[in-house]
Amino acid sequence: MAADNTKTLADWQAKAASLSFETRAFINGEFVDAVDGNTLTSINPATGNVLAEVASCDAPDAERATQAARSTFNSGVWSRCNPSQRKRVLLRLADLVETHRDELALLDTLDMGKPISSSLGDLAGTVACLRYQAECIDKLYGEVAPTGDSALGLVLREPMGVVAAIVPWNFPLMMTSWKIAPALAAGNSVILKPSEKSPLSALRLAHLAQEAGIPDGVFQVLPGYGHTVGKALALSMQVDCLAFTGSTAVGKQLMQYAGKSNLKRVFLECGGKSPNIVFADCQHLDAVAQSAAEAIFHNQGEVCIAGSRLLVENSIRQDFVARVVKAAEHMQPGDPLDPDSFMGAMVDEAQYQRVLEYIRQGESEGATLKLEGEASDSNGYFLAPTVFDDVTPDMRIGREEIFGPVLSVFGFDSEEQAIALANDSDFGLAAGVWSQDIDRIMRVSRRLQSGQVYVNNWAGIDQTVPFGGVKQSGNGRDKSLHAQEKYCEVKTVWMSLSV
Repeated sequence: MAADNTKTLADWQAKAASLSFETRAFINGEFVDAVDGNTLTSINPATGNVLAEVASCDAPDAERATQAARSTFNSGVWSRCNPSQRKRVLLRLADLVETHRDELALLDTLDMGKPISSSLGDLAGTVACLRYQAECIDKLYGEVAPTGDSALGLVLREPMGVVAAIVPWNFPLMMTSWKIAPALAAGNSVILKPSEKSPLSALRLAHLAQEAGIPDGVFQVLPGYGHTVGKALALSMQVDCLAFTGSTAVGKQLMQYAGKSNLKRVFLECGGKSPNIVFADCQHLDAVAQSAAEAIFHNQGEVCIAGSRLLVENSIRQDFVARVVKAAEHMQPGDPLDPDSFMGAMVDEAQYQRVLEYIRQGESEGATLKLEGEASDSNGYFLAPTVFDDVTPDMRIGREEIFGPVLSVFGFDSEEQAIALANDSDFGLAAGVWSQDIDRIMRVSRRLQSGQVYVNNWAGIDQTVPFGGVKQSGNGRDKSLHAQEKYCEVKTVWMSLSV
């Protein structure tokens, strides 16, 4: 699905003015207010204007949703239906999402401030994920164990039961699809908890899921806060699995909740502080510098795999950093509804102030400020790219996930030093290697402690390859066949035979 480059800023502004928002939770096939009537305020971070008051769910709503999910799962209407039927429904949902892509992309842009061009790209990924996982449904086979003549050993894959998916605000619908598509494809009932900062597209998705033919109770959406409805889902004895993308701190809390309740499975995709390593032998330095800048400043730096640590061989560092700064100067934030804007607004004031504090911290720690990301004087939460050089591993800006447009540059003199710097992190989500030496590429790629390594690119992705991290970046994998497998239980059936 190619991005629509024909619409102008005026076109998107007009479409935004005509939008209406679904603000109610979706429980057991019905759109309802929260039991206690509470709401949360959805604000457009580019303007500061209120978009909508959205139902803010809590424990009673979670209880209703989990009971419906369990009942529906036990009924077999989805969990035991013919796999070809699930496939048809999910493909229909993918078609509906594609049909409504402009509306859905606009909801994400208004809700969290990302550029409309980026949101359209997310929708392409969302549709691709739904279609890929739907097509996988009848491609995953069970196994027959190699037994003797006196027995038949079968290895079956069965749906887990009730899956609660807690998703982030930076890629609202795309991250949603990475969780719900494989979980639904495997036959589970799914309860989606979107971020309180970006609930609008998830609620619109609920309408499309209903239209596609997903049975009542199989897919539900509970907007609300993590410490209320998110906690209730994590502690629920009716939930068999938690799928989460977000901060490492919250991921650790969810694992504790799982231990306090029913030892539910917990699959986590958490934080990152990803190293992007540039060796002196790499070619086309302007193109590499452009990619390095995009790796951190895309989506305002609010990206789990952002290339926030740039490791450059010292013999080219001064020249290369100058090229990165030049590229970054052309990546200024603008109106998210303008298709030409590379960056939009930070998601809210709290994140805006958090990033500003890290910039002040970097200056106080002694890093060299090569490009200062000035704050905007508009009503929105806009920050321009910031580049620090001479960063050392003891500095907070070089160790902690900032989740904003702040790049930390380190120098190195040898391959061993580069590997040591790259692996000196609590995180292990992504890494990049830029070199023309294939032997070096293979040596370094194998030794990097990371869930994925990008060679001479950043963030090359496809539905056929898994995505996820190691260390405190999490566990489990999204995308690919591995994603659908993780939402299945493996059952052994041993049959004695007469011989």
